[in-house]
Parts: sequence; C-alpha cells; structure tokens
Amino acid sequence: MSKLKKLVIVLAVLVIAFPAAAFGYVYMKLNSIHDSSVDSGILGKDNYKSENGITNVLLIGTDGRPGEKSSRSDAMMILTIDGKNKSLKLTSLARDTYVDIPGHGKQKLTHAYVYGQESLLIETIEKNFELDIQNYATVDFYSFMDIVDAIGGVDVDVEQGEIAEMNKFIEKETYNWNNNPNKGPMKLIEDSGVQKLNGYQLLSYSRIRKNDSAFERDRRQRNVIQGLINGVKDLSITKYPKLIDTVLPYVRTNMKPTEILALGGKVLGLGNLELKQMEFPIDDEIHSTGHIISHQTGWVLEFTPDSLDILHDFIFKDIMFKK
Repeated sequence: MSKLKKLVIVLAVLVIAFPAAAFGYVYMKLNSIHDSSVDSGILGKDNYKSENGITNVLLIGTDGRPGEKSSRSDAMMILTIDGKNKSLKLTSLARDTYVDIPGHGKQKLTHAYVYGQESLLIETIEKNFELDIQNYATVDFYSFMDIVDAIGGVDVDVEQGEIAEMNKFIEKETYNWNNNPNKGPMKLIEDSGVQKLNGYQLLSYSRIRKNDSAFERDRRQRNVIQGLINGVKDLSITKYPKLIDTVLPYVRTNMKPTEILALGGKVLGLGNLELKQMEFPIDDEIHSTGHIISHQTGWVLEFTPDSLDILHDFIFKDIMFKK
C-alpha cells in the first residue's frame, strides 16, 4: 500500500473517529447531570396550555448558602424556545407570588421548592399559571461564580444606585465564597455603566434586593442570564471543554443527553439569541396586588386571573405586553 493511500486512510479514520469521540465525551458529561427523581408524569402530561414547536424549560436558581443543607428557589424563570416565532424568551416568576401549593394551601411560590423540590414546584407552576412545563434545569445560584470566571466574565450595565449594595455583598460575603485560588485581590465596583464583572461581582449584582424592588431584582437576574448567553456565544471553542467541566457539577436536569443536544440545536436554529423578557405577575397595580396577608406569611403578590392571558400571549404568540 502506498504512503499516500495510508495517509488518506488515517485521515479518513480521524475525520470519522474524532467527532464520534467528541460526541461520546459530551454524552458522558451530560449524562452526569441527569436527575430521575422528578416525577416524569408531571412533565409528560399536557393538562394545560402547550403548542407544538414551543418548549418551556423551567430554570430554577436555588439560594443555598455555603454549609446549608436546604434551600428555597431564589430564581424561577421560564425559558421559552419558540420555534414557531423564531424567538428566545425568558419569563421571571416572582418568588412572592401568592399561589395554591398542592397539599400545602395558599403560600408564596418560593416555598413550593422547600416542600417538594422540583416536582412540587413544577406542579405548582403548571396548576397556577395554566401552562405546561416540558423540562427543567436547577442551578445552584451561589455556585455560578466559577461559571462566570470560566468564560472570562460577563458584561453588565451597572446603575449608580446599585454600586453600594454590590460592594456590601462583595466585602461581606461573595468574595470569601469564591474558592478560586486565582481570584486575586478583592475588586470593588467603582463606576456605573457597562463593565465586565467577574464571578463574585456578578453574584453580588444578582443578589441586590433592598435597593429597589423584587421586580428589579428579577430584572437583574434576567440580565445575568443574557450576559451568560452572550459570553458563551463569543467564547473560543477551545475553551468549551473547561466550561463544560465547570458548569455541569452545578446543574441538575430531567433531560437526557440526546434531549439536551436536540434542544441546543433548536436554540441555535433560532438564529437570534437575544432574550425577550417578561416578569409575571405584572407590576402595574391593575393585574396584580401586593399586600401583607398575615404576620407569618408577610408580603405577597396576587395576580388577577385575566392576566394569565397576557402571560400566555407572550409565551405562545410572541406578543409583548405594554403597560
């Protein structure tokens, strides 16, 4: 056999074998985050509103601080991959929303995760918001500092009124929570405007709550998700293996590797990865009312039944609500 033929055969084997090996590596990694503990019957049923071509993934950010064994769902967002309207949407669900939690009565939405983790939270959301959730992914919101640092930081537009609160969290908590030996000396936020934040800075940004309102806090968390999407989109492909190794230990999902890869293909097929954003309930004193229920329950947010049409229009028809 000629040297040329041998070279051609070797190249052919590499062309076939390398993608297969890469797929095997990714499949093995993605399989490590699969969680079978959630009742698949809840996710598989079509009891509420759903449409072909539209996938709703519940993103759950837990607020377990270092050393804590239990946590609440600090961030609850519905990521909508809309193949019909070619758009990517993110809907924040306010944690203080007053809902009926099956088996526990009327309480704040955030409590559903404490009582029954993903299964009960998904059931509560489907029942109260009358839409089907197809998949979920849970991320430890206090462990994503490594993810941010792995992609080299995230660009965020910091407002002047947010600086003091961010620096308070950096000095008291988040800098010390970051176990990265290469995190360097503490860096506080000095100026407002668009800037690249590292892991502990971005975590502080997402935690601001006393500065303004719960709605603004949810807005900041949506900005974090958009920033992460932009950061990954612009990341060199050579850094993907490190990113995968960094991200996956913090993620838990019902999706199997083939489902994750298929969903990722659908997202890329949209073309535009800019998030259309919404908050529910709607904070306009018409479609929701905030008030104190009792000393034990505290402040809650009740939405009017007709406002569900606005939520469904956004998710399924791509119609943005205008106040």
